[in-house]
Amino acid sequence: MKPQQTVLFDASGPRARRLTLVGSIVGALIVLGVLGFLLVKLGQKGQLAPELWLRAVEGNAWQNYYLPGLGFTLRAAAVAIAGALVFGLLFGLGRLAQNVVVRLVSGVVVEFFRAVPVLLMMIFFWLLLAINEVTADPSFWGVVIALILYNGSVVAELVRSGVFGLPKGQREAALSVGLTRGQSLRSVELPQALVAMLPALISQLVVVLKDSALGAIIAYTELLQFARRLGSGQGNILQALTIAAVLFIVLNWALSRLAEYLSHSLRRTSGRTGAEIELETGVGASTGGGAPAGPEARTGARPRPGPGGH
Repeated sequence: MKPQQTVLFDASGPRARRLTLVGSIVGALIVLGVLGFLLVKLGQKGQLAPELWLRAVEGNAWQNYYLPGLGFTLRAAAVAIAGALVFGLLFGLGRLAQNVVVRLVSGVVVEFFRAVPVLLMMIFFWLLLAINEVTADPSFWGVVIALILYNGSVVAELVRSGVFGLPKGQREAALSVGLTRGQSLRSVELPQALVAMLPALISQLVVVLKDSALGAIIAYTELLQFARRLGSGQGNILQALTIAAVLFIVLNWALSRLAEYLSHSLRRTSGRTGAEIELETGVGASTGGGAPAGPEARTGARPRPGPGGH
């Protein structure tokens, strides 16, 4: 049996494995010690009192604070996700366009909004909309527009890298059957790229959901803002923010697990489909020119000469 090979580093020996184990144990003890120290300090300040935590999880807190705040968070995230997907597809295709001007403008827009901090864009659009009285809810649209521009730029890069990651044979095959470059991109390359980058897209949803919490800075009443109101009114802001953090963790964990499941599922499906195609069509035994081999190549028979052959 062939020994397992590592690509980026050599396999650890017995001494290195012992040192790694000792380091892991020491690190875990240090973390537990810090947590214990924090719990002791919180207990001395009275922050571990049961009544504080019970008030943070009572029915009134869920009905009037956590659930409404979670609804506003999911509302902003849903609108931002839909807008980011549209923005990303348009400018991702723009970066792949044959027209130099379209490609240049799309590249400048994507790189600009990727470089600007999300919070800065939220504050800018919030003030812009509020001063000009464009909408009745400037804080909501400030959050949404900023999330669309930043995450849409990331999606555009995913689209571009996904198309570039496809085998060149996909484009060549589409062009050989009479499709134009644009038709090949829209009908052949982009659908495959979207499937390939689906796990990365879902992982980006986690970023959108987390960044929506920045809306509390511009007075958007999302989950974090509602938790702060609850804690300020009851005198247990630490406990209320802890519950809000747990809700964010659960939502992000669920999205991360979904991305991981889709990644494994797509990987298994792609591998199985490729094997089936190779067995059925003989793509694996191609000729020197890269075209699939015919029946003679798969069976080992020599091709018969034509009427004028020798």
